[in-house]
Amino acid sequence: MISNASRCLLWMDESRSACMNMAVDELLLEHAPETGAPVLRFYGWNEPSASFGYSQPISAVTRTGLTLVRRPTGGGVVYHDCDLTYTLAIPPGHPICGLDRMESYRAIHEPIMRAVLHLGKGAHLAPDLGEKHDRATLQCFVSPSPNDVIASDGVKLAGAAQRRTRNGILHQGSVSLKASDKGRDSIIQAIRNAFAEELSFVYEPFAVPDFLLRSAEELAVRKYATDAWNVDKVAPC
Repeated sequence: MISNASRCLLWMDESRSACMNMAVDELLLEHAPETGAPVLRFYGWNEPSASFGYSQPISAVTRTGLTLVRRPTGGGVVYHDCDLTYTLAIPPGHPICGLDRMESYRAIHEPIMRAVLHLGKGAHLAPDLGEKHDRATLQCFVSPSPNDVIASDGVKLAGAAQRRTRNGILHQGSVSLKASDKGRDSIIQAIRNAFAEELSFVYEPFAVPDFLLRSAEELAVRKYATDAWNVDKVAPC
């Protein structure tokens, strides 16, 4: 548990395109130092989409008829038709940034696990069994990684990936809608409550700067909608 109360900016975002969602998240990390507090963003996808990890080939996505986007974080393929997506952009100096990658992953996923338990589902964190997954073909909700949230029947309910820079941590998470029988909004509320209890988050509405959305629109077109990024993993200069 993070012991000190932590101001957290809450952004209940709308559904956006795949490339716009990734551009927004990249900019939340870029501007995390001046934002000065974690930003918790819940968002949706306005078209059938799949995202895949930074190190994966686009061929890792095996379903057709989807808009594809390479994430700025790692992890496996996520099909965004039956999940809830959220982002935590955490500025440097926050206690979570003092943890190593696995510890920070666990610090965020323990509240997710407790949220699932509150919703009436059995859940635990996946242990580290020393198994190595082929990251090139990894499918997020098929192959659990250590500290992913697992249902009592072994089904993976939540996974995430992180990117760390001098600007902080970008944590991109996905929670299966199977985590609740009461729908998406119940999962969001349970996660908010669990973060408040476990991470000591005190929420304030995020006043989205105009420049952030303008910059995200430009970055979405210049980077995340291009074959150079999605096929060849080449970022624009």
